[in-house]
Amino acid sequence: MQEVSVYLFLGFLEGGKTKFIQETLEDPRMNTGERTMLLICEEGETEYEPKKFKVDSVAVVTLESKDELNMGNLTALTKKYKAQRVIVEFNGTWLLNDFFDAMPESWVINQMMTFVDSSTFLNYNANMRQLVYDKIYMTQMVVFNRFKDDYDKMAFHKVVRAISRRPDIVYDYLDGRTIFDDIDDPLPFDKEADNIRIEDRDFAWFYRDIAENTMDYADKIVTFKGMAAVSRKNPKGYIVLGRHIMTCCEADIAYDGFAVNTNNLLQNIQTRDWLLITAKITIGYSPMYRQEGPIFNAITLEPTDPPAETVATYY
Repeated sequence: MQEVSVYLFLGFLEGGKTKFIQETLEDPRMNTGERTMLLICEEGETEYEPKKFKVDSVAVVTLESKDELNMGNLTALTKKYKAQRVIVEFNGTWLLNDFFDAMPESWVINQMMTFVDSSTFLNYNANMRQLVYDKIYMTQMVVFNRFKDDYDKMAFHKVVRAISRRPDIVYDYLDGRTIFDDIDDPLPFDKEADNIRIEDRDFAWFYRDIAENTMDYADKIVTFKGMAAVSRKNPKGYIVLGRHIMTCCEADIAYDGFAVNTNNLLQNIQTRDWLLITAKITIGYSPMYRQEGPIFNAITLEPTDPPAETVATYY
């Protein structure tokens, strides 16, 4: 089966997707001989001008409704146009998983970029955060179009980084300047401290960092507050200690926690008990993870009051 390279462009109406794709297809360097299908999932005010394309053999296809976003239809379109490359202008109100579920087996994501109108982005994030999260969490680059000098870069930066550390961030100014984001992302706690103290507001960042950089925490001592989960399936003397974390919105709140060896420092622990722990971390296999991971070996363990906000967030 021949692989079909897919270039996926995400964002909301008037974010700049059409303009970027038009300029891409006007670039002679894109004329590599591959038969290309331009799949349009929404139509904005800007229309494509195929006569200006410098890429040979471009089939422009518009999906009139979300019902047409299915594997059977996309497979048929691929065969009809003998597409070797697919460029997708995705609908900002559709969820990314809908696209992934509809992808033919031969399609392989080659690039994913998100385009945003800077003048409306913060309002979108405040009122439609689930859709904003959906368009950023897997992307490789976020481009803030129509950026102005009086905009606060940090406000935009924080929204992206609360969702993912993965994408590059680009500010495309009205005067034509293009500036890459160079804001440092220091963690809100000191990983090099003799005792890494995690404030209640920073638990989500701690959980993400230890998941991404597990070995950094080998033999470290950490203090944090968490809610216990007790199960007969856990090894004797072990509990899970963690928090409910909201990554995007209320719909995705989930309990995430760590394997804790209590060392029998506290008896009769019940699920939903809030505990304050100081522990030394070792990295090894745990049946609680079913793989290697951080094991928190309690040095002190005591009951405590719940935090003011029981659900941890990245913002």
